[in-house]
Amino acid sequence: MARDVQITFDCADPAALAAFWAQAMGYRVQDPPPGFATWEEALEAFGVPPERRNDASAVVDPDGSGPRLFFQRVPEGKQVKNRVHVDLRAAPGLQGDARMAALEAEAERLAGHGATRLRRHEPEPPLGAGHIVMADPEGNEFCLD
Repeated sequence: MARDVQITFDCADPAALAAFWAQAMGYRVQDPPPGFATWEEALEAFGVPPERRNDASAVVDPDGSGPRLFFQRVPEGKQVKNRVHVDLRAAPGLQGDARMAALEAEAERLAGHGATRLRRHEPEPPLGAGHIVMADPEGNEFCLD
């Protein structure tokens, strides 16, 4: 049985983290409900007070094939290393120097959007192709693979 999958991030600033992951994955912020031109208009109509309007955000794959990413505000900051993380496949089909160059270029692009580079793992054939570990603007680890 096929299921829809949503990946949820606990965070301090849902709108900002959603914007980062939209850039990272080529996604877009989810449209407001039908009948509303903007989320601000919808939240106003729903009676959500201004201080609660950044409690959640979501981004979606424009092609509709990838999982929805949902961002929810929580009071506590990140405490420990993630047990589950996202791998961004930034160099599919590439190997060796070409692969690592593609990963480096993507690491630089994402750093320009607020990511932090944590470490690089060199290729270790036959099974280790090499990857770069990054953190999003709130410290959630992800890999460029």
